[in-house]
Amino acid sequence: MERLKMGLIGVGGIAENRHIPAYQAWSEHVEITALQDVNLVRAKEVAEKYAIPNVFEDYLELFKHVDAVTICTPNKFHEAIAVAALNQGVHVLCEKPMAMNADEGRRMIEAAEKNNRILMIGYHYRFMEAVALAKKSMEEVGNPIVTRVQALRQRKVPGWGVFINKQLQGGGSLIDWGCHLLDASLWLVSPSKPVEVNAQTYQCLSKQPEQVNDWGSYDHEAIDVDDHVSAYIRFDDQSTLLFECSWAANIKEDHTHISISGEKGGLSVFPYEVYQPKYGRMMETNTDLKEDDQQAGIFQAKNFIDACLGKEKLKHNPNDALQVTKVIDAIYESSEHGKSIFLEA
Repeated sequence: MERLKMGLIGVGGIAENRHIPAYQAWSEHVEITALQDVNLVRAKEVAEKYAIPNVFEDYLELFKHVDAVTICTPNKFHEAIAVAALNQGVHVLCEKPMAMNADEGRRMIEAAEKNNRILMIGYHYRFMEAVALAKKSMEEVGNPIVTRVQALRQRKVPGWGVFINKQLQGGGSLIDWGCHLLDASLWLVSPSKPVEVNAQTYQCLSKQPEQVNDWGSYDHEAIDVDDHVSAYIRFDDQSTLLFECSWAANIKEDHTHISISGEKGGLSVFPYEVYQPKYGRMMETNTDLKEDDQQAGIFQAKNFIDACLGKEKLKHNPNDALQVTKVIDAIYESSEHGKSIFLEA
């Protein structure tokens, strides 16, 4: 049986906690053959732990020994590594967000198309069973009217890695977690396309000196990324999306929410429920599907592997990921300039 040779670039938490276990779940179809990280000692430790045979200092050398790579670096390096890999004929799964901005994302897509290689962005929420079922249910919902999205955490600013460094990451709560819910919701309401964004970003609670934070300590003076974001997004069909995300909200508990009110019915994703007017009353359909990151990561890995082997098409097109990045760019621009930002339909 043909097995895909996989290399991982960056061996931090997302590589070890999501991608390595996901590929190991499909070991009949993929083999992790190489690692690269700027921290060579750490790379060697991970290689030994998971019996990965090769470690490279330079990712350009790694490309010669693999069919595909998974990029798990800080966001600043996504574009350069992805384009270099694609130009060497190597397929790419790149962690979200796609890049630091839409221009970088476009160059990644151009490289993939020029070299006829697979480019996938790691928006694994689409592979959650509840999200996939919600997509199938949109026929019962009909044309969307209002979509509501919340990705809220109670005092959980990541106190590790480079999450609070704008130069390396490009942003905070929006591009770390909120982008997953943004991608999922844009997919659910498609083909509606966002045309206008009015937003505000905040950096208030995480800058306070006396921190209550469940995810470790960090330098409150050094943080220079958003800890809370709200946005109003209008689509080409006049439907709207109300969006909110936060790392550090003063709320009772963490909250993940996507709901859509449509012309024929409505739905909630977490938990999965569909609401429709039938027989003179409102009827509800529901099933017990959880927000399972690990399972979604496994499904995502299988789709990428099969796409690279020519057995299946991607379930997440890189042009969809580019659309998410365009909206993210508009959110930051709207907040900076205090006005609506208009996108091409």
